[in-house]
Amino acid sequence: MVVIMNSGATKENILQVQRWLEEMGFGIHCSQGVERTIIGAIGGDKSKVDIEQLLSLPGVERVVHVVEPYKLVSRSFHPETSVVKVGGVPIGRNNVVIAAGPCAIEDYQTLVQIAQAVKAAGAHILRGGSYKPRTSPYSFQGHGAEGLQMLHAAGQAVGLPVVTEVMDPRDVELVAEYADMLQIGARNAQNYSLLKEVGQTDRPILLKRGMHCTIEDWLLAAEYIAVQGNTQIVLVERGIRSFETYTRNTLDLSAVPVVHKLSHLPVGIDPSHATGMSELVPTMAKAGVAAGADFLMIEVHHDPPKAWCDGRQSLNCDQFAQLMTELAQVATAVGRSLEVVEDEDHNPL
Repeated sequence: MVVIMNSGATKENILQVQRWLEEMGFGIHCSQGVERTIIGAIGGDKSKVDIEQLLSLPGVERVVHVVEPYKLVSRSFHPETSVVKVGGVPIGRNNVVIAAGPCAIEDYQTLVQIAQAVKAAGAHILRGGSYKPRTSPYSFQGHGAEGLQMLHAAGQAVGLPVVTEVMDPRDVELVAEYADMLQIGARNAQNYSLLKEVGQTDRPILLKRGMHCTIEDWLLAAEYIAVQGNTQIVLVERGIRSFETYTRNTLDLSAVPVVHKLSHLPVGIDPSHATGMSELVPTMAKAGVAAGADFLMIEVHHDPPKAWCDGRQSLNCDQFAQLMTELAQVATAVGRSLEVVEDEDHNPL
């Protein structure tokens, strides 16, 4: 249930409604919009609510029942599109934010070399894996804490915020110490213990869609994070499993406009993991921008054939620079931009 306050509602009006709902046994989530405040009533017994009495409280404009099982991340609860800030980089405005970097952090010198290249090409966020969930237990699993330190240092060196994956609830505090954004990978999209843990941090969360998740599954996973108090979530489509075997996964581009319709959270795509083929990444990235993606995550390596992880799907630095030029053209054609103005109140790690 959502209580929409009118534009003239005072702070005391809002507090009175919150107290009334709490006395009825509801949890409260308050969202302050540009023109009005929306109060989400979570849990409780809605059958016992006297709607007429609620509507009679000062400042209440109307009461809306949220029918979706995901309440806090639904557009019914928060009609305006949310803006998620990673460092000082805003995601969710009429711009397209690009995160780029290697799948796995190999060594500091290589990481800085790639970071400098993607920054020069126009990327806004540096990505790199310290903990790597691999299908085979014999594959490289990442450098762990040492990789986090390298990623943080590289981001500081080139002036980019950083995003990296966290796989274990026990590692959340450590990863949050070094990263500006925490990534939940596809394999952990329904790891509810992990989702609850990252929901208690103050870091923005990048939540990839699980390879077997429906859109509702995906949004409910985001709800697990939001109900803990953290609504700074970016949803990233990275391909789902289908009967097609030519590509690594099947990139569901329709998920971008669908999720924009259902949720107020920013939506992005990961064409690298979706296709598994570097030659398909530029086409899918451009299609994502045209479809309305707020965010792109692209794997880049200075020498893909020698990459320790996922070299087959990685662009080299020159290819990435060329793609950025083409993405800017597509963005302009659909009334968007790759230009991002960082917020002045940014406090780097």
